[in-house]
Amino acid sequence: MEYRVDPAKRIAGRIAPPPDKSISHRALMVGAMCDGSVRLENLLDAADVRSTQAAVQQLGAVISEGTVCGVGLDGAGEPGSTIDVGNAGTLMRLLPGWLAGQEGKRYELDGDQSIRKRPVDRIAEPLSRMGARIEMRDERYPPLSVEGTALHAIEYRLPVASAQVK
Repeated sequence: MEYRVDPAKRIAGRIAPPPDKSISHRALMVGAMCDGSVRLENLLDAADVRSTQAAVQQLGAVISEGTVCGVGLDGAGEPGSTIDVGNAGTLMRLLPGWLAGQEGKRYELDGDQSIRKRPVDRIAEPLSRMGARIEMRDERYPPLSVEGTALHAIEYRLPVASAQVK
């Protein structure tokens, strides 16, 4: 059997891929960094993503009915307590990148026993080279302390490919 399909002038429709944990983490954090409201749909309902929701709310973002009202790129508040990342490795490795640029503010990140066994030095090294002040247990593991500073650009080659470090 042979079928012929002529080129279409227009394709219309809507695609709804399944929720994705990695995209959900990033969408919440980008929404929190924005000035104003961002509508998010199809977030994954999972413990790690709920940890990210709680973390950005601790920093001042307001989440309500699928909308994130962000605090702006340099508006993350100091939560007054440790940010609990639970078991969310992506959150532990992405959030310090934003917090490192919050000049004059200090943050503590910690998680469950499993997260305390997962190294974070691969994100601390480039951030430190940019001027951030980062402290870790045994210079490698959470809990992680971030003191925000005025960061500067660097050229950095990843020793191991990592979307979280990028």
